[in-house]
Amino acid sequence: MSGVVTQAVREQMENASWIRRMFEAGLELKAQVGAENVYDFSLGNPDVPAPAATREVLREMAERVVKPLGLGYCPNAGLPATRAALARRLSAEQEVEVGAEHVVVTCGAAGGLTSFFRAVLDPGDEVVVPAPYFVEYGAYCSHFGGVLRPVASRAPEFQLDVAALMAAVGPATRVVLINSPNNPAGCIYTAATLAELAEALAVVNRGRARPIFLVSDEPYRALAYDGAVVPPVLPLSPYTVVVGSFSKSLALAGERVGYLLANPAMPEVETLLGAVAMTSRTLGFVNAPVIGQVLVEKLINEQVDMAVYDARRREMAWVLREAGINFTMPQGAFYFFPEAPGGDDLAFVNALQRENILAVPGRGFGYAGYFRLSFSVELAAISASAAGFKRAAGR
Repeated sequence: MSGVVTQAVREQMENASWIRRMFEAGLELKAQVGAENVYDFSLGNPDVPAPAATREVLREMAERVVKPLGLGYCPNAGLPATRAALARRLSAEQEVEVGAEHVVVTCGAAGGLTSFFRAVLDPGDEVVVPAPYFVEYGAYCSHFGGVLRPVASRAPEFQLDVAALMAAVGPATRVVLINSPNNPAGCIYTAATLAELAEALAVVNRGRARPIFLVSDEPYRALAYDGAVVPPVLPLSPYTVVVGSFSKSLALAGERVGYLLANPAMPEVETLLGAVAMTSRTLGFVNAPVIGQVLVEKLINEQVDMAVYDARRREMAWVLREAGINFTMPQGAFYFFPEAPGGDDLAFVNALQRENILAVPGRGFGYAGYFRLSFSVELAAISASAAGFKRAAGR
């Protein structure tokens, strides 16, 4: 290969995400046997329609967009009205009163994390993350010389192993990054476990000039089932940061609107928020899309139809039980993370592919021996895949 890209990027391209690999394999398979004959559970692409109120908001925006600066630049930290709406919503969710000045509107949760890492990571700083974890975290921090340090969670529920996480914390640790509800496991970390983690970090932070941040990535917060509640993290530590988006809860994935919330009790919180607004600009995001920001402001109390996702979750559970595949029922998000029959996740994913079923091996999320299924697909497709799962599992 020529020298047109950096060595780091070349390595990322060569070790492409397993999700992307399965997506490409799916395209080839669909071309061979027809899309209707392929059961693609590889991508977490939210397909439940946006709330009905979205239509009226867009109609109202049609008048705005043809006025001068109707879609012009806005403050890097976001539209004031959007920040204010977010502050009201997040104050309730996090059980801590926050103001608009504590929120930066970002280009999705991914843009929020990337801007945050640019603001706080020096080369060699480490980001400790429980595994399984979202595959792009490593790239987000390595862009700025950060190093991802995965720590295995407790299977099969995948709750945090606080002792193991703290054993991984050292002088180079800058961030402990959690994701709840979790992609890919679908678990929600318990309030007791989060409190234990925060207390342990508080002890470490007392003797440090540069604090360790506890960052909670929450794009699936609104997708919880059976009355499950996602515990707030802001009350646990002054050095907490929450990142989220509306890609799933409002089905606005293509609009790329998220947020970063910093704890008002954090020392120098204004400096951190100013830095994130600046890095968002200098990384090229500039500001989150204006149309998406207005949608979030006006739809802040709306949500997609969770009954659709829950019906799919229950159907997928039935399919897995019929095939004799061990799994833990997901509490949130729209993923299952079952145990791979025989223990080899790649071998079983290949067996599924021979049945025209696409899944992602757990090693792509830092946890071999399991595999991920997205139930962000039509209910009929889940039902129709049952026979293929049985054959792949040898039932």
